[in-house]
Amino acid sequence: MKLTTLAFALGSCLLAMTAPAQAVEAPLLADIQTRVAAVEGRMIAWRRDIHQHPELSNQEHRTAKLVADHLRKLGLEVKTGVGGTGVVGLLKGDLPGKVVALRADMDALPVKELVDLPFASKAKGKHMGKEVDVMHACGHDGHTAILMATAEVLAGMKSQLRGSVKFIFQPAEEGPSEAPHSEDEHIGALAMVDAGVLENPKVDAVFGLHLIPAFPVGTIGYRSGAILASGDTFTVKVSGKQTHGGFPWNGIDPIVSTAQIVMGLQTIVSRQMNISKEPVVVSIGSIHGGNRENIIPESVELLGTVRAFDDRMRDDTLARMRTTAESIAQASGAKAEVKFLKPGYSATVNDESLTARMLPTLQQVTGGKAVVSPKLSASEDFSEFQKKAPGMFFFLGSTDPKRDLKAAAPNHSPKFEIDEASLAVGARAMTALALDYLAQP
Repeated sequence: MKLTTLAFALGSCLLAMTAPAQAVEAPLLADIQTRVAAVEGRMIAWRRDIHQHPELSNQEHRTAKLVADHLRKLGLEVKTGVGGTGVVGLLKGDLPGKVVALRADMDALPVKELVDLPFASKAKGKHMGKEVDVMHACGHDGHTAILMATAEVLAGMKSQLRGSVKFIFQPAEEGPSEAPHSEDEHIGALAMVDAGVLENPKVDAVFGLHLIPAFPVGTIGYRSGAILASGDTFTVKVSGKQTHGGFPWNGIDPIVSTAQIVMGLQTIVSRQMNISKEPVVVSIGSIHGGNRENIIPESVELLGTVRAFDDRMRDDTLARMRTTAESIAQASGAKAEVKFLKPGYSATVNDESLTARMLPTLQQVTGGKAVVSPKLSASEDFSEFQKKAPGMFFFLGSTDPKRDLKAAAPNHSPKFEIDEASLAVGARAMTALALDYLAQP
């Protein structure tokens, strides 16, 4: 999950929901619980193995092999190398019906682990040409283990399965670990969609989850409509004219123009966008320019991110950013070149009908602990699947209920950790969603 900030106060904003009518019949729910319990020990072992051997985006070769070997042992039709290092398994039920897809992401982050675990990562990898420490600091190791367990449970229930289940193990959700070869290069979910992962057979609905420490174990957070923001990365290069710092009138100062551009970009949000409709965030994360105190440099470069929950507001913000930066620079004789690194992530928007339809399932699986989640300004490329098929994405609580949620390290932190009891909850939820969706007309 690509993050800007993650509000620890999330839990305090939740609205508890009254459990609706039962979706999973009691005997079936008990069967799911028994089957998940039987595989839970190995699911935890898979998670620990993957955690100890994390791999960066599009480098998930070991993880992909682990997944593919497991799916083949279950008798699934398996494809590897899908959209990079992706793996897809197809389970055909004994009864005719629709097709549902379940997705997990496999990649880790360039983060040095600071959690004292016997299976803590000591791995290294290459990120943007540099050797870095690598860690599963966002829970993708858990996602992969959950879906491996779900595949085993559903394979054992093949005789009850109406239709087919596609298990999508996706690489590169966190974005590229090396510079793209071209502006049109696709990775992650979009690369898998390009490769036809939702076709042959055509997927009717897709489900995904994400471990999140802002919820306690046993709780699932859902939301109809937009749940995660779009995520666009941008650069601004401001070019001036180098000169001596004591004689600024002999040059064009790109640092001053850059400072004005930074403030100008913030006024797009504060004065030009109707944030009573949906929030928008523009953040600058990096500024580089100059190398000496008495030399005004030739150029300055900015790197930042934009988050939005509405596609029209997103497009409007990006257009205004270009106009604002170029105009401010021109006013001082400088030049600003704005680039958006494509493709950015669209907002993750849960299909309203599908969410309402599957909410009873989540309530049954959690014993009524499926709660409405606030929107988060993190972003996820699960949105690419939702553009092609109705989709629902939900949050899986990963913090020990006895712990203070505010003290839990967030996703992408070097101290990120999960309570492994959350894995069984995730496997039960994914199993029940697949069975219930396929059972409904």
